[in-house]
Amino acid sequence: MSASGGAKAIVAALLANTGIAITKFVAFLVSGSSAMLAESVHSVADAGNQLLLLIGGRRARKAADSEHPFGYGRERYIYAFVVAIILFSIGGVFSLYEGVSKLQDPHPLENAWLPIVVLLIAIGLESYSLRTAVRESNHVRGTQGWIQFIRRAKAPELPVVLLEDVAALLGLTFALFGVGLTILTGDSMWDAVGTIMIGVLLVIVAVVLGLETSSLLVGEGASADDVRAIRAALDSHDDVTSVVHMKTLYLGPDELLVGAKVSFEPGTSIERVVVIIDDLEVAVRTAVPIARVIYIEPGLERVTART
Repeated sequence: MSASGGAKAIVAALLANTGIAITKFVAFLVSGSSAMLAESVHSVADAGNQLLLLIGGRRARKAADSEHPFGYGRERYIYAFVVAIILFSIGGVFSLYEGVSKLQDPHPLENAWLPIVVLLIAIGLESYSLRTAVRESNHVRGTQGWIQFIRRAKAPELPVVLLEDVAALLGLTFALFGVGLTILTGDSMWDAVGTIMIGVLLVIVAVVLGLETSSLLVGEGASADDVRAIRAALDSHDDVTSVVHMKTLYLGPDELLVGAKVSFEPGTSIERVVVIIDDLEVAVRTAVPIARVIYIEPGLERVTART
């Protein structure tokens, strides 16, 4: 996986979530808190998601072959979309189900101090995971705001980890809210309410992830800045009179396809056109290094006569 994929952030999140999941399950078994069970399943789902992201990154590095001539870069988008589905089904829906069940059949907490201790430890570990994801994201997001970065990032791993970590911290806060009020009031309804809040949160995050990754799966073009840079590189050649049209498509987070039709000075020989196209490919790759697959063909700019 490339640096933009944030492998370090994924590994940090995987280790944190694995340890947290085990601790939460123990706390649930001892206390019987539905919020702790929801958070346990949430952490297991998160750890599984990080494994999927790592697998997707590894599969995306496979060399192109006859069946996939443009390579396997989009494998990363597929696995990120699967992550959204898992977060929705296993995390969100299960938490909602468990919370409603607890409302219908409430039962008191046992050893209530243990969930509080576990939740506080989990908040510390998740904060470390989020800090790692933020630091890795800062290396690639540039001047973009966080919402803009999550919406426009072509490498899905960092936005996924960021959203998961933020959701995890909010979920832990909701669990702490539910367990804490249950202890203070003696009413286990609050434990169920905290569980339902966790479920709603996970469903919202899963929907956001699903929408963003589905857009990448369908196919997105280059950013406005990269489009301008590519067009400028094509226009910069002395023998190019105009760029007739141009299209771009991300084949993967770190690989951009560029197709363009350009017009040349009248009378330019075929041999000269071949040399110019080679020069243009070099210029485009220099301007936008991820533009690795480039097709340029000569064409005529059609001018519509005015009547």
